[in-house]
Amino acid sequence: MNEADAVRKLAGKTFSSPAERTVVSPKADGRKAAAPTGQAAPAQSAPSTQSTPSTWSPFISLQAWAGDAHGLELRTYASAYGSSAIDVTIAWGDGQSDTYTVDLTGSSYDSRTNKHRYAAVGTYDVKVTIKDTTLGQEASNSVQIVTGGAEFTPHTPTRLLDTRAGIGAPLTKVPARGTVALKVAGAAQVPANVSAVVLNVTVTNATADGHISTAALKDLAESTDTSSLNYAAGQTVPNMVISGVKDGYVYLFNAGWQPVDLLADVTGYFTPTTASGYKAVPQVRAVDTREGLGAPRGQAPGLSSFDVAVAGRNGVPNNATAVAVTLTVTGPQDAGHLIAYPTGQAAPSTSTLNFTAGQTVANAAIVPVGADGKISIRNGSWKPADVVLDVVGYFTPDSRAAYVPGYSALRLLDSRKDSWGRKAAPLAARSFFAMRHEADTHEPHVDGWVLNTTVTNTSGPGFLSVSPDPNFWSDYQNGTPTVPQRPVSSTLNWTVGQTVAGVAQTAGGKGGIIDIWNQGWQDVDFIVDLVGYYESY
Repeated sequence: MNEADAVRKLAGKTFSSPAERTVVSPKADGRKAAAPTGQAAPAQSAPSTQSTPSTWSPFISLQAWAGDAHGLELRTYASAYGSSAIDVTIAWGDGQSDTYTVDLTGSSYDSRTNKHRYAAVGTYDVKVTIKDTTLGQEASNSVQIVTGGAEFTPHTPTRLLDTRAGIGAPLTKVPARGTVALKVAGAAQVPANVSAVVLNVTVTNATADGHISTAALKDLAESTDTSSLNYAAGQTVPNMVISGVKDGYVYLFNAGWQPVDLLADVTGYFTPTTASGYKAVPQVRAVDTREGLGAPRGQAPGLSSFDVAVAGRNGVPNNATAVAVTLTVTGPQDAGHLIAYPTGQAAPSTSTLNFTAGQTVANAAIVPVGADGKISIRNGSWKPADVVLDVVGYFTPDSRAAYVPGYSALRLLDSRKDSWGRKAAPLAARSFFAMRHEADTHEPHVDGWVLNTTVTNTSGPGFLSVSPDPNFWSDYQNGTPTVPQRPVSSTLNWTVGQTVAGVAQTAGGKGGIIDIWNQGWQDVDFIVDLVGYYESY
């Protein structure tokens, strides 16, 4: 596998229909053709040469792979004993079809892979038909496929899990090395065909260091080397998680050696149906209460809310259904939390991020937009705090950039090891690493990447930024890259000795390259995990 091809690291979806499901149609003269005689499709090599039977005996075996948001690769094994040539038609289920002729002279079957792209995500019935026009014979086989991509539907922030209250799990802490099976499908009106869900996961009441891993399968959650969030004794730590869903469930594994309480709030979900697609925008600061940008100047008072206009500005269209943001609190005078939610409703009993006095904490969020094009931010602390909001993207019915999740996050880079073409070494202070995601391309196929980034071995305070790179990879190879502009926003913030995780949603730049910035004044180790990506037709 090309190490720079991050897309190929996600497994995709597979579908099949065996030869035994081949349906033979009556002959044109009304007589029945012979049914398939149980021949199986060849697995690795062609079957041995057989004599031609006296009756027509076809088989069609189908294997399909949805490897990205809109694409399908269909492997067909087709044969018709008794025919010297057959016409093959693939009806893709969206009104499009492909036809070709197979010469069976000297061969007992035909095997080939055909590719197709669907304009819209969804479920499609793919039908392959073979015909022998000389004999007047016809047979077919079908397979139902679901595109690998899914589109977004915003959801009012709602608590699905709180082990302190027995919501979504037993009323007890998650034990050390224990797993919560969180039922997502059917909960809070999340539909049964959900393929990924946006959760704000929070760990609290921790008595020792550890981390939480999430995945769509229990064994993956318990065996993955990735983390969704990291915590230390006494901390309350949130992080946005976009998790794949399998059979209606998401699994959360406490990889620590002491029990913890877990909370999870849903803010949206993805289904393989037309809804809202994603669009990244150049990261822009929409709110900074320290400067009076987008909100009154001065710290947001405790137990108060303010509205932020997001639609119709900063590249976000008027019909945006949700915005992807990074929400940051800084200089809080006391412990508390922030909540981001759509205008026009009461503040929900959830949290977007949690903080203690004096902390600077950032967290990614996908926030539904109210009918007036605004979102609300509430300071849930008793004391004032400064609030910063950066917009990184939006969802709209006009976009067909669908999300492709993995069953679990996949580690791309760990600076403590040789990985992603980089020798093991910390990321130097005030420097960046240009991370190639789509090989040497001038036409990136991915509209946005979802990465879980982590810093560790920190020896001083700082923050990490993630942003698109303005170069092609060939510019770096030729030694002629343009120096990227240093971002001002943070994906995550840290202090001495902390291990902190944060999600970044970002485009890959014109060359499919993403820059990871150490904005601190000391070297740090960093980790990048691939959670999923957005891709258009």
